[in-house]
Amino acid sequence: MKTTYKHIDEMKPWSDKLHMLECISVTPETPDVMTFLFRSEGTNWFRYLPGQFVTLELPVGPEPLFRTYTLSSTPSRPYAVAVTVKAQATSVGTRWMFDNLKPGMKIRALGPLGDFSYVRHPGDKYLFISAGSGVTPMMSMVRDMSDRAPQSDISFINCSRSPSDIVFRHELEYLARFMPNLSLGFIVENCGRTDLWSGLKGMVDKAKIALLSHDFMDRTVFCCGPGPFMAAIQSMLEASGFDMDRYHQESFSPAAPVVVGESDLPDDGEVLAKIGFTLSGKDVPCQPGQTILMTARAAGVRIGAACESGICGTCRVLKISGEVEMNHNGGILDEDIEEGYILACCSRPLTDVQVEA
Repeated sequence: MKTTYKHIDEMKPWSDKLHMLECISVTPETPDVMTFLFRSEGTNWFRYLPGQFVTLELPVGPEPLFRTYTLSSTPSRPYAVAVTVKAQATSVGTRWMFDNLKPGMKIRALGPLGDFSYVRHPGDKYLFISAGSGVTPMMSMVRDMSDRAPQSDISFINCSRSPSDIVFRHELEYLARFMPNLSLGFIVENCGRTDLWSGLKGMVDKAKIALLSHDFMDRTVFCCGPGPFMAAIQSMLEASGFDMDRYHQESFSPAAPVVVGESDLPDDGEVLAKIGFTLSGKDVPCQPGQTILMTARAAGVRIGAACESGICGTCRVLKISGEVEMNHNGGILDEDIEEGYILACCSRPLTDVQVEA
């Protein structure tokens, strides 16, 4: 692979919303976790916040599949970005990446987005607590701090199934040699007969957290992992009287579906709002309670979507005219809204609307 050397001031920042990425390496981390490293197809450097995520467009079938992944890399090393992904038993997109994504291949990406970053929620000292692949945003932030502020006070707790499932263990132990205030704590559910392990075992609880981070009540907490894990951590902190303004968690869980009540249905003769999809040349009536994304799908208009809960920003489209009600969960920036962009998955028309799709 031919590499052209450029200083960063000779390159443009990766600031557009749609990018073409070229895979440059694939690294196994554990038996079911891999890191994919990408560079920009053009001469761009990567500008994002540690802990943010991107949405990858994966050519899985006749229609591409959109999947959202946190960047595990650090923006302090801006020439490449990485995602570290875990293949679950039911994975489709991630399993495709494991089996097909190789160095030299190119895929599209949207983003970066996300509010889960110490940059957005600074503190004097931190508790990063994660489970499974929820370690990826924590790793991005620790890597960034190791380059920018190696004296940062971080208590890092990770929960895994077994010692062999601890992602980034060796790198974290290496970083701790140069970060005097980085303390590591690993908790595993089970140990095999051949595992050499002297650390904590079992499920995470308040006693284990206090043992690994005695002053956790004074720290700014970032939590990421499966839904039940984050719910348990949140409940434990609330019961302990923790200041929840200093608690932050990352989740891509879908929002509850909107239920349309009888009061939302149109009276006889009432005209439904129409949505004009300008690129497709279609004008379609929108049923009560439906989002622009739902209407687009019913009309055969393709708008990419991943989380469908206003988090990932994949379904971002330009609103040309009309008014909508948009209830998002951080998946769109204020400056994008000012420019006229909306998220189709969580926008419902209040008037006739035209969107660029």
